[in-house]
Amino acid sequence: MANIFTSSIGKKLIMSVTGLFLIIFLLLHATINGLSLISADAFRAGCDFMALPIITVMVPILAAGFIIHIIYAIYLSWTNYKARGNNRYAVANKSQADNWAAKNMLVLGIVVLGILAFHLTHFWADMQLQQFQGVAHEDLADPYQLLLDTFKCGWVTAIYVVWFVALWMHLTHGFWSAFHTLGWNNNIWISRLKVISYIVATIICLVFVAVAVVSCLKGNGIIM
Repeated sequence: MANIFTSSIGKKLIMSVTGLFLIIFLLLHATINGLSLISADAFRAGCDFMALPIITVMVPILAAGFIIHIIYAIYLSWTNYKARGNNRYAVANKSQADNWAAKNMLVLGIVVLGILAFHLTHFWADMQLQQFQGVAHEDLADPYQLLLDTFKCGWVTAIYVVWFVALWMHLTHGFWSAFHTLGWNNNIWISRLKVISYIVATIICLVFVAVAVVSCLKGNGIIM
């Protein structure tokens, strides 16, 4: 069991599994946020779903997975840098990792992590944290109004857009390389997974960007 956590292959497997788990969370999160583009009531219903006990109990698990992902990312990036340069994953064909995102996954991860901390001060601190502290659901801030108030500030929206772009770049490489590590590493599947990676990453990030921009415009009364 110890070898799973300490061996080179084990560490990459843990990185892959935790990374895919976080991608699933991002898909769910993007879906909930995307409901705000439909109506305020739809978004509030989505937030009510996220407040269900079965979802709330997943928050510590998600946090643990995220922390593990970060720790192993830093360690693997450092060891790979010393051994092979700054390629995060060893691949059979150098061209499979010969792009900016592949070479700078740690940098992208740091940007994503830094702005995540900024994000938590807005929504998590005013919603989930309040629930953990025992505040009744009906006494929490209105999630839709909180969305508009947060993105009403132009520079805040700009920071979030930078975050989403960094996230997109991180996902376009991280998604397919995770499956590569798990064994889907033949030439046919690598090509397919790269296409799927771009599709999934683009959908997630376009939804996030759309929510931020539309909320900014609504918050400033430009559109209704």
